Amino acid sequence: MTAVAPVPVADLVGLASLGTMPALMRQLSGLAGCTSPIRLAGWRTEINESTGQLLHHLDSADLPAGNLLVRCGNRRVTRCPSCAETYRRDTYHLITAGLVGGKGTPETVATHPRVFATFTAPSFGPVHNRPSSGRCRCGTAHAADDPTLGSPLNPETYDYEGAVLWNAHAGKLWARFSIHLRREVAKRAGLTQREFRDFARISFGKVAEYQKRGAIHFHAVIRLDGPEGGSDRPPVWASAELLTDAIRAAVHRTKIPGPLVDGREHRFAFGRQLDIRTIRNADFAGPVPITERAVAAYIAKYATKGAETATGTLDRPVRLLAEIAQYDIPEHARRLIRTCWNLGARPDLAGLRLRAWAHMLGFRGHFSTKTRKYSTTLGALRGARTAWRRAQTLERLHGPDALAAEETTLVLAHWVFAGHGLTRGEQWLAAAIQPAPGTEGEPTHA
Repeated sequence: MTAVAPVPVADLVGLASLGTMPALMRQLSGLAGCTSPIRLAGWRTEINESTGQLLHHLDSADLPAGNLLVRCGNRRVTRCPSCAETYRRDTYHLITAGLVGGKGTPETVATHPRVFATFTAPSFGPVHNRPSSGRCRCGTAHAADDPTLGSPLNPETYDYEGAVLWNAHAGKLWARFSIHLRREVAKRAGLTQREFRDFARISFGKVAEYQKRGAIHFHAVIRLDGPEGGSDRPPVWASAELLTDAIRAAVHRTKIPGPLVDGREHRFAFGRQLDIRTIRNADFAGPVPITERAVAAYIAKYATKGAETATGTLDRPVRLLAEIAQYDIPEHARRLIRTCWNLGARPDLAGLRLRAWAHMLGFRGHFSTKTRKYSTTLGALRGARTAWRRAQTLERLHGPDALAAEETTLVLAHWVFAGHGLTRGEQWLAAAIQPAPGTEGEPTHA
């Protein structure tokens, strides 16, 4: 159970005096553990289009909480563990569907060549780490939870400028890599770029992860398909070995120019550490099994974690630089934020929006992305969940034939933002009925 601040007895007595405590608990249970719901004021009316009969009317003022409460949907585990867990599970199903089928993707996709690749950032200076030798360059064998891990051995010589500009250009670098990858695969197949589109397609799903030093790197499932994507068999020449060789060549070729800052010209490329592993079926019995389920779980884990999880930085935008002095964050993260803020004042770097993304250490890309033909979408998964909940609610309120009748129902609604979060009394009640750990985000239908 999540700890909440002590609630004055008067707050609870006030709730109880309204006589709506059971109804309020039912409304809060519908949030499934969301800790910062959106509060909406307004109404919703359902009318039978054929007869004009009023079927149902909902007014937010009549609800126990005085507002309609909607889950916040934040993907950050530090902001809302419940909604982040839902996002993680959706990402898991999205990645899994592109590996073994399901959610509209045929099971034959499991026979397509696919690899799991990790792309790292270059070095910006030596940092405290845990090498295979056991001892860091500083002479210490750091524990796994040592807070100094990822911080520079010498902060005065660490390239903070290069580090934040790398993060700011990481998304563009990936886009350039994807272009080179198609070219490299086509070249190995003996095809031109135009011909390649008629024979094959490259599909991928990826997530961005922060290393402890605050630099972005990418984990990606990359797959070779036929021209129509996962539903189309790949050509006979397609193989995991060809794909692996093409990825290595594409990474080597991928370089993009960066800005000129005070006479220093930046250029960006991926780091030398590139890990590519062929994904096997779940029954693979080799010495290092990289299975579909393991890959999907690994990628989904990072979909809900931002810079704050790895580096201890902030999980919300910085409005004024003076704010960071009030937060208990590591000095390394503080210097990265300050570097973003200072570079963000330069007119020639305005397009990078470094001040707006200072809390993300310069990275402003999406944390999880995929190609159109990889598998289903997060929107489709959310839509299916919403439709299921809607069907359950209609059946509970109006009987088993309500869903069919909904096809002739006219819905009129007007909602406006009325705030977010819970009152102290609502927080206490929500904590009392919070789902058990590991079940956050599961729908409740009480």
